[in-house]
Amino acid sequence: MTLKAVVGQAQAFDGREAGLQATHQALKKIGVGNPSLAIIVASRYYDAKSVANSVSSLLGNTPTIGFSSASALTSSGQTKNSVAVALLSSPDIKASEHWLPGYAQSGRETASILRELAAITQTEGVTSTDDTATANTKKILFFADGFNGDAEQMCNALEDAPFDMVGGLSSGNPHTGTTTQMAGRRAGSGSLVAALIEGNLKIGIGSDYGWRPIGSQFRITRSRGFWIRALDGRPASEAYSALFNYPARDWGFPPLNFLVRLYPLGIEKGNGDLLVRSPLRVEADGSFRMNAPIPDGTDAYLLTGSPTTCIEASQRAAQKALIALKGTKPKFALVLADIAWQMILKAQPGAEIEAIQDILGKDVPIIGGYTLGQVTPGKKGAPPDFLNQHITVVAFGEEEREKIASTTSVTMKKADIEARLAEKQRV
Repeated sequence: MTLKAVVGQAQAFDGREAGLQATHQALKKIGVGNPSLAIIVASRYYDAKSVANSVSSLLGNTPTIGFSSASALTSSGQTKNSVAVALLSSPDIKASEHWLPGYAQSGRETASILRELAAITQTEGVTSTDDTATANTKKILFFADGFNGDAEQMCNALEDAPFDMVGGLSSGNPHTGTTTQMAGRRAGSGSLVAALIEGNLKIGIGSDYGWRPIGSQFRITRSRGFWIRALDGRPASEAYSALFNYPARDWGFPPLNFLVRLYPLGIEKGNGDLLVRSPLRVEADGSFRMNAPIPDGTDAYLLTGSPTTCIEASQRAAQKALIALKGTKPKFALVLADIAWQMILKAQPGAEIEAIQDILGKDVPIIGGYTLGQVTPGKKGAPPDFLNQHITVVAFGEEEREKIASTTSVTMKKADIEARLAEKQRV
């Protein structure tokens, strides 16, 4: 196996020092290998520009992307006020970083740029066969602003895209609605950062959620853009007030205006599954601020979760990721959990990581953070899926060299036999 992955993590007074220490740890672990890609998860309390500059000062031209999170997730669990840096190294893959600052203005235009980027890159020296097509498919790993921008619009514009796409929406300061994204030395909000990855890299993706309907059902009777104004003909906060016995006015202020994330809405998709949509916050006027539009007339169930159901969902997500690797051993895992996971597991911080390790193994390096949604590949020919309230496990592995060589040899022999038969038929 040539793919190597390591994670470094550090806490410090400022982002620059934490970034330097975390990167130094990762470089020390990786040894003589040249990093092919770096992933940063930084506390939302640090200055993202300082973090990006400090990491890049040690990594040089290594493609690097990252995002802000309420806490970082690693193999040791959940850590607040820290910077975590993951390094992936393999001579069989190549990656490039991309900074798309216009994401908040247009998800559709961002999707168009991603298509163009995938079209102009070329893979050199990669043998593609039927069995290795999955490993050699172009992949886009991205992080985008979780408060600003329309991820669903971007996903809908990526139908039949010639690449697999997975990523998360950064969490940040809920009071200001600010999140940060990093690409190389660049950092800012309202943007999307992406790593385009090519070569011998297999990715197994699994997602699940720990929230279930409790019987209460609403009809969304008035919505506009990202705001749900009324449920069952009355202000959204009043509908929740009647259920939870807190005054409607209290839902517009801390802590309830952010704890509303724990009580998302589930919309029937017609196949027995629920499309989960979670409020970012309750506005002072009692409306729910979402990050995906929900049209008027939609019926939705109230969902609630528990630590037990979320831990079970974490295990199911890891199992799905492992199955998607199709027998390949995971060498690294990226974990993107909804910010509600941190809220509901407050008494058991890091429990989702322990659940994932029970499936993937304790020796698999992990990096991750809390998000305001994730994007995962959809069914063949369909747009990517935009998820709320889920936990997504992205497991990285690679095809064995012997298997690739064997598959290539068989393919060449098959082509040779077919060519000879064709020649005989001509004679």
